[in-house]
Amino acid sequence: MSTYVRWERPLHQRGNPRTVAVDGDCVVVHERLSRLVCLDPEDGSVRWDRPFGRWPRAVVAAGGRCYGIAQDVDALSCRDLRSGEELWSAPLPGYTGHVMVAGDTVLVGGWRGYTPLQAFDTATGRPAWRSGGRVHTVLPLGLGDGTALLGGPGEAEVRRIRLGDGSEAERVRLPGALPYGDDRAVFTRAGDGRVLLRCVGGVLAELRCGTGTRVRTLPVPDGDPAAAGPVSEAGGLLWLREPRGFLVLDPAGGSPLRRVKAGRRMADGVVPVADGFLVAGAQGTLFRLGPDGEVAGRLVLGQRIAGLLPGAPAGANGPGARAVQAFALTKGTLVALGAPSGTSPARGH
Repeated sequence: MSTYVRWERPLHQRGNPRTVAVDGDCVVVHERLSRLVCLDPEDGSVRWDRPFGRWPRAVVAAGGRCYGIAQDVDALSCRDLRSGEELWSAPLPGYTGHVMVAGDTVLVGGWRGYTPLQAFDTATGRPAWRSGGRVHTVLPLGLGDGTALLGGPGEAEVRRIRLGDGSEAERVRLPGALPYGDDRAVFTRAGDGRVLLRCVGGVLAELRCGTGTRVRTLPVPDGDPAAAGPVSEAGGLLWLREPRGFLVLDPAGGSPLRRVKAGRRMADGVVPVADGFLVAGAQGTLFRLGPDGEVAGRLVLGQRIAGLLPGAPAGANGPGARAVQAFALTKGTLVALGAPSGTSPARGH
């Protein structure tokens, strides 16, 4: 196994992927019930440690800022990613969830249908607009053209809205209903202006967004009809999580390339590395896959894994730096995984 534990940090609470955000050479994590901490991804040293609130509904890092909503604080906070200083805070209705950042707009609300959608200016926190009533949507996705995709769980359509004023730009029918993703991403970017999503019933849909969005159904041979988990894009390939492994698809036409048979329930997340891919079994085993998708090594972490996140890009901490390949979020720790170094304790084989 060419991946080792670089460092490990106790969180003193159950880990949740929505409470971790990686941006460049910073990793932000919620821990100890009410603290938000920024760590150096290379050695796990603390850059800042600030009070935040209990049990975040979302923590997002983008554009040198960190945004978050805590369950016991009815506000959206924005902090400087380098210093942890709070730049602004905006009041929110209770039970507001979902945080999406796109360009100069941060969009919140619509989680479980409890609240309206609200948009704020990322630099100042100034309110931009608010929907007329409560909205029920999966986690929206910004498209990079001043619009965003959203849609209600159980509905066979998506809407594209203008982030400037919240108006509807387009409404598109889907070949199946949107799953109940709650706080997990449903939409996945696939390059070349495409967005993929897995509808209820195992149907894989491709959207080519823009003027007159086109929808195409991609075949999923022998797929699990009950599966509606997210689609992962990693290493230029599409990964569909199955009950005991992954189905890997060609991104251009959706044709199957291989099946990864790990023999156990998998956690969310596929991370490309120099010698293949990293995936994780939910019960605590990390798998290194070769380029052909065959299991080439295992690393036992010993705790249940809630999710696997990509690490900082190579060289993010300076020329020649050994970047962390991935972060595994376990039942009670954040584990940084990377190539061997003189201080990295290895586990497994």
